[in-house]
Amino acid sequence: MELPFFTGMATGAGLIIAIGAQNAFVLTQGIRKQHRFAVALICSLCDALLISAGVAGMGSLIEQSPKLLGIAASLGALFLFVYGLKSLVSVFRAGQGLEEAEGKVVSRKQVVLTTLAITLLNPHVYLDTVVLLGGISATFEGAGRLLFGAGALSMSFVWFFTLAYGSALLGPLFRKPITWRILNGAIFLIMWSIAYKLLAYAGILQTIQNMWAS
Repeated sequence: MELPFFTGMATGAGLIIAIGAQNAFVLTQGIRKQHRFAVALICSLCDALLISAGVAGMGSLIEQSPKLLGIAASLGALFLFVYGLKSLVSVFRAGQGLEEAEGKVVSRKQVVLTTLAITLLNPHVYLDTVVLLGGISATFEGAGRLLFGAGALSMSFVWFFTLAYGSALLGPLFRKPITWRILNGAIFLIMWSIAYKLLAYAGILQTIQNMWAS
């Protein structure tokens, strides 16, 4: 019963930790030590709502059809493969590290609105949470699907609060390009590992092996 939970955590980590505007903003606010709790909570709650919607809605819909289940697993594997490849490319193309922002004080309202905009106006957040995580959750049966969603949801809270409050110490580290390279390398391994498991689940690996054997 523990495997779906940790698979959810690993999948969520691969998607959430991927470098982007949201993480850069959370990291910057953490370095500034301004409204860190509000920023982390908003990002986590938005993820929680979207992941829950994906697991409860999209997951249930796909689970009713074995064919859709296979398609979801295949598309999820393809998406993870491309996402992982993108991270791998970033390992070799990483340029400047994240520079610490100037200590300009901004209001809580401005920070909240900016966090919501960066989170909800990004189309990838819906693909990652509702479609991808919801679809992958449908590959688990019964309580396993809920455990998968709980794992992904837990990772969201762990990551955003760790990033917001740990960034004061990690800031100098993440200004170095090598740190982003290491992080992207780890994301690449996570993504391709899960993509492989999904391909095996969808029966695509077995099909390929049979083609080679014939």
